[in-house]
Amino acid sequence: MTTPSKWETLPTEAINPASLHLDKASAADIVDLMIAEDKKVVAAVQRERERIAHGVEIIAQAVRKNGRIIFIGAGTSGRLGIVEAAEMPPTFGTAPSRVIAVMAGGKDAVFKAREGVEDDYEEGARAVARLRPTMRDVVVGVSASGITPFVRGGLTRARKAGLKIIFVTCWPGTELQNFVDLIIAPSVGPEVLTGSTRLKAGTATKLVLNMLTTASMVRTGKTYGNLMVDVQVGSEKLRDRARRILCMVTGIDYEAAGKLHRRAKGNVKAAIVMQ
Repeated sequence: MTTPSKWETLPTEAINPASLHLDKASAADIVDLMIAEDKKVVAAVQRERERIAHGVEIIAQAVRKNGRIIFIGAGTSGRLGIVEAAEMPPTFGTAPSRVIAVMAGGKDAVFKAREGVEDDYEEGARAVARLRPTMRDVVVGVSASGITPFVRGGLTRARKAGLKIIFVTCWPGTELQNFVDLIIAPSVGPEVLTGSTRLKAGTATKLVLNMLTTASMVRTGKTYGNLMVDVQVGSEKLRDRARRILCMVTGIDYEAAGKLHRRAKGNVKAAIVMQ
């Protein structure tokens, strides 16, 4: 007797009836179809707003306790976690050690797909164990399908250590409902290209992760109004932004802001207080 596929019933593997004749469509028709499908993504994320807000508070609480934010994923999901982790230090002044991304296959898999590494449940568990997690940390598991073994292994190890767990997926029916603290599951429907979760699922995941990180940083005092006063000035553009923030907050002119910023050794918050 043939064993049924464990993937065929997943919404991320479903056939999209709107794109059955994708290979015969013109370039313009393909673009129109993808735009129409992408419009569904924001609505799907909107339906998860309360869960996302809950996730924000979970992460903010961990940050207040000096805990770490740990993303774990494979493929597109893993890379999206890496983007969040990489962009927190320059945007919000977080220490690189406080926001971490674990990717199936390691650094090599970031730039080149390494098929099969996502199936290693034990390596997912080991990857989290190597971080020596504590109860102050929070883990954000990311898996569009909801069944990625590497991610599940990591979450199992995180649960053993007593961490809070947020799971971001595009399968609302995942049985992990009773295993993690919070599931955020935007139901985006089948992809234009069947099974290609770098499309709508990836877009939805990116939106959710943006909200989780940005809102939690705001909630922990990393902004003044909508200004990134903890910005790290590692480029000419960011130094200019820092000076403009000082102008807006204190009312001094651009030249004076530059001098003040240098006196504060690049610390925008300190420069505001000094002024």
